[in-house]
Amino acid sequence: MFERAGQSWWELRRDASGQAPDPAETSEAVVQVYAARTVGWRGVMAVHSWISVKPSGAPAYTRYEVMGWGVGNGAPAVRVNRSGPDNYWFGSRPERLVDRRGDGVDELITRIQAAVEAYPYPTSYRTWPGPNSNTFTAYLGRAVPELRLDLPATAIGKDFIPGGRPVAMSPSGTGVQVSLFGLLGVLAGVEEGVELNLMTLTFGVDVKRPALKLPIVGRVGFSQHPD
Repeated sequence: MFERAGQSWWELRRDASGQAPDPAETSEAVVQVYAARTVGWRGVMAVHSWISVKPSGAPAYTRYEVMGWGVGNGAPAVRVNRSGPDNYWFGSRPERLVDRRGDGVDELITRIQAAVEAYPYPTSYRTWPGPNSNTFTAYLGRAVPELRLDLPATAIGKDFIPGGRPVAMSPSGTGVQVSLFGLLGVLAGVEEGVELNLMTLTFGVDVKRPALKLPIVGRVGFSQHPD
């Protein structure tokens, strides 16, 4: 990530990472969630996340994400198919957080698409504390808890609960969190473990897959996704 910080963004790698199955060879439904370090020096602190879906028999994926570029000039925050399902994010290889395939996934995709339509900030973006790309992905996780989405500690904005509500399900749907506008809060869940949010910085312990969760470095311990 430090190597990318001094490079021009338009020169950085943005091709497919090879993690999404080829639709021409995979007829089953697929849902995947990815996160990659952001562009420039912000990448030292944070990741950008998105979701890609492919219904059964579909010839291509649909990628949903929130981006801030151009929003101030009237562009929508929610972008569709800006890039491929698993592409490098300006030089950063994305980490696959969720990979659901096969039976029952078409129904999840229908619910994900409904949640995208219902996202309460379709034309708004704020890097800190949110709503941003990770606020959007966490919102989808809460709407479809079967995804069991555990966003990394570096997903700044994931704790910004839409509507200013102080209490909500955790993004994985396996716990609960209390948050003051994404700036101060606590979270406890089966998938996430226990997390403390201080000014959008996450400090935590994953009990299910023993590890520490820390700002900047992310995860120290057993891999979150050993496959």
